Amino acid sequence: MTVEEARKAVIVLGVALVALGVFLPYLAKLDFFGKLPGDIKISGENYSFYFPLATCVVLSVVLSLVLGFFGRK
Repeated sequence: MTVEEARKAVIVLGVALVALGVFLPYLAKLDFFGKLPGDIKISGENYSFYFPLATCVVLSVVLSLVLGFFGRK
């Protein structure tokens, strides 16, 4: 990787993080986000544990498709 490629990668990563920061409040308002069947939620009297397993799988597939589409030359 050359210095120019590294600079472009850092700029793209920065823009992506800014875009994520702008759209994150809107994503939190989606009702289905984090409440898919397969998400694990365990609640007790004094504790709660939540792991969005199905949501992670869906996001992984979507990101893989998007990055695969834009990564083609």
